[in-house]
Amino acid sequence: MRNDEIGDMSLAMIGLVDGLQKTTDFAKAVGQSNFSSPYQPLSDEDVLGHALLKMRDELAETERTLERKVEERTEEVVQQRDEIERQRLKLEDLYKDVTDSIRYAKRLQYSILPPQEVIRKVCPESFVLFKPKDIVSGDFYWFYQTEGKSLVAAVDCTGHGVPGAFMSLVGANGLNAAVKEHHKTEPGLILNELNKFVSDSLNKGSEDNAVRDGMDLSFCTIDYTNMELEFAGANNPLYIIRNNEFIIVKANKFAIGSFEPGAKSYATSKVSIQKGDMIYLFTDGYADQFGGTKGKKYLYKHFRDTLMETHQKPMSDQHDHLKHQIEAWQGPYEQVDDILVIGVRI
Repeated sequence: MRNDEIGDMSLAMIGLVDGLQKTTDFAKAVGQSNFSSPYQPLSDEDVLGHALLKMRDELAETERTLERKVEERTEEVVQQRDEIERQRLKLEDLYKDVTDSIRYAKRLQYSILPPQEVIRKVCPESFVLFKPKDIVSGDFYWFYQTEGKSLVAAVDCTGHGVPGAFMSLVGANGLNAAVKEHHKTEPGLILNELNKFVSDSLNKGSEDNAVRDGMDLSFCTIDYTNMELEFAGANNPLYIIRNNEFIIVKANKFAIGSFEPGAKSYATSKVSIQKGDMIYLFTDGYADQFGGTKGKKYLYKHFRDTLMETHQKPMSDQHDHLKHQIEAWQGPYEQVDDILVIGVRI
């Protein structure tokens, strides 16, 4: 073989190696998404080179398509994020408005509750344990003094929270009307008046009125001079502890607002009282509270046992004992209802 032929073969081989190197570099560049890398196939018959160019163009278009989709999706996500943020701020404002309104409602509700100086004047030795479930309460207490007699009520309106609070305003106004305007002092007559007031206030006589709200309560009139107590109740009884023994004065088993005025009437029970007697009025929240090691209700028997344990203590100590007892029982469980206990020592 002549030297010039060997030279031609060497040059061809060098060209081939150089072309393969360029092809390899181009393939690497395409693999790294460098679609602008220059490349020229070795010849028209360079199938690999042309295939790489086609693949580059297809990959470039695919990447551009993906980039557009990512941009669109990113924009969509940003819009969704912004909308969620707007809704969150809107909910925060709404929650603040509602909470502010409920707190104002609390101030209104507490305005119907007698202050401590009134309670001490009506019942010198007494305590009130009041634990609303929510900011506002369906339970309320009522004290009044007239004609030398002390009138006390523990009232449990339907529901708790805002619905119960509205009913408590109706109930307080009804008691005020029965006693202050109609001059009733006998508990049974007062409850009859209250039932009529609730029925009229809520238009319960209307056929298309679906409101079925009402209230349970215990009401007593204490005559300290003649040592006599009168009691009437709607579902809730009265407890008296005398000489370490329980006296339970039963209530009528129908709620205020559950019947047409005049269809039923509340009975008044009269009880002679003695110095040192401990009287308790209450709603069902204390006995119905879930807790303990098994998550069960406190129950009325347990409640009576607790009252028996503490009834000889001073009023403030009784209040604290009952409060700590039910909170310890409740533990991690949610408070299920408003809690109200009134204690009066004769």
